This record gives sequence, C-alpha cells and structure tokens, in this order.
Amino acid sequence: MSNIAAKLRARRVEARNRRALNRAIDTAGSVTVRQELIAIAQARQANLR
Repeated sequence: MSNIAAKLRARRVEARNRRALNRAIDTAGSVTVRQELIAIAQARQANLR
C-alpha cells in the first residue's frame, strides 16, 4: 500500500515542480532567462521518459 502512496506523492511533487517551472517561464524577466528555463524543462522532461 505504501508503494501506491509513494507513487501518488511523487506524481504530486512532479506536477508541483512543473507548475512552478511554467510559472517561472511565464514571469521571466528577460528572454535569456526564459530560454534557460525552457532548456532546463526540456532536459528534465527527457530524463523522465
């Protein structure tokens, strides 16, 4: 049972991190920062698959 709970928690954490990263991209102060954040997001997404 704890394995299911751990998977749910991990999913929630990933969703929270994804929302935070999307928010950071949307509110980035400059184009360079936005591009770096997008690169980070893409690298993380490649690691998850």
